[in-house]
Amino acid sequence: MAEPFRIALLIDADNASAKSIDFVLNDLAEYGECNIRRAYGNWTKDGLKPWIAELHDAAIRPMQQFDLTAQKNASDIALAIDAVDLLHSASPDAFAILSSDSDFTPLVHYLREKGRAVYGYGRSKTPAPFKSACTRFTELDKVVPGADAAEPAKAPAKKASAKKTAAKKSDPAPVDVPKAGTATSANDIKGDARLMGVLRSAIASAAEDDGFARVSTVGQRIRNQSSFDPRNYGYSTWTKLFAAIDLFEMRGEGTSEVSVRDPKAH
Repeated sequence: MAEPFRIALLIDADNASAKSIDFVLNDLAEYGECNIRRAYGNWTKDGLKPWIAELHDAAIRPMQQFDLTAQKNASDIALAIDAVDLLHSASPDAFAILSSDSDFTPLVHYLREKGRAVYGYGRSKTPAPFKSACTRFTELDKVVPGADAAEPAKAPAKKASAKKTAAKKSDPAPVDVPKAGTATSANDIKGDARLMGVLRSAIASAAEDDGFARVSTVGQRIRNQSSFDPRNYGYSTWTKLFAAIDLFEMRGEGTSEVSVRDPKAH
């Protein structure tokens, strides 16, 4: 009997919503067995109470890390050290990191260089370097209601000077993030030059002599070259996203043989 694909899930509890854990575990179950589950944080803080309620039910091991310095999250380095240790001691086939903190980007690069897939989960506002470094990154606030909730409360910052306060008021307003389950409009997807380039490149590389490529193969090519996930745009599959933007020819919809072709390439 073949060994299951083993995944180590490492959670930055200070920087993630407990409401997303069921979705993350169900999602990872599609790839293999999530047999290592650890959540890092200072569990003496009131802000982590929502996570404490989930630990037993989800079989997650809490990893205590006190805040050694004010305004500094010590959990990040503890998570990174454990990831490297697990890589060499437990040798999981893949890692999943639940966080929106771009400080983990070097860790993701390291794990992927060692031949491990890294599945990232976080909010839409997660910095692009972390998203792109992951094998696949899922924007949880697009698929889990409430996953964009405020982070756990931190110690109050020192009072800002009048000059800094004035500068802060002049900052641009944050961009609204679509609610979970809301599909990105076709025009917005078409305007995403990087995504469209990845789609066309994947279709071209997987196309048969007639120009059609099986969507399952196209999806695999996309995963091989980027962290794009159709759910980040409100579509459960690449087939539904291709159909929604209406730029590509579709064949065999509703079957396992569904294929797509880029008319611009012919």
